[in-house]
Amino acid sequence: MSNSASGKNPDNNHYIAELELAVGDVIQELGWDEDIDFEFRNGLEDALGEEFLTEEDQEPVDAVLLWWRSDDGDIADLTDALEDAETNLDERAPIWLLVPRASQSGHVSPTDISEAAKVAGFRATTTAGVSKEWLATRLEPAVAH
Repeated sequence: MSNSASGKNPDNNHYIAELELAVGDVIQELGWDEDIDFEFRNGLEDALGEEFLTEEDQEPVDAVLLWWRSDDGDIADLTDALEDAETNLDERAPIWLLVPRASQSGHVSPTDISEAAKVAGFRATTTAGVSKEWLATRLEPAVAH
């Protein structure tokens, strides 16, 4: 995958670069709720030039955006959500786990993220500050599928 600076909406290309995505990538969004960062979400969707797939879609994807808050469950629940998110991922494609920042309600600790990722067969690689309220952690398969 390569980064691109020629998105459908060039004003939002920083979202593509931040998440190491490319124009035209197919993204599945999971865990959507009213508390997500719509500026980030809509900006990324505009920059990619593709609407996000939903939980119901079953086609292969280049990445998954998984919104998760502490209220969504414990480490075992997060592990299950990561395993479910993997269903449509192309080989070696990432899951971007979006969690509220430490100062926000619903924050999930990096330790919990790492533990859930390890059990689900992923490893946390990088973190991106996608907004004032949300952080994104890139989870990659620990071994090729």
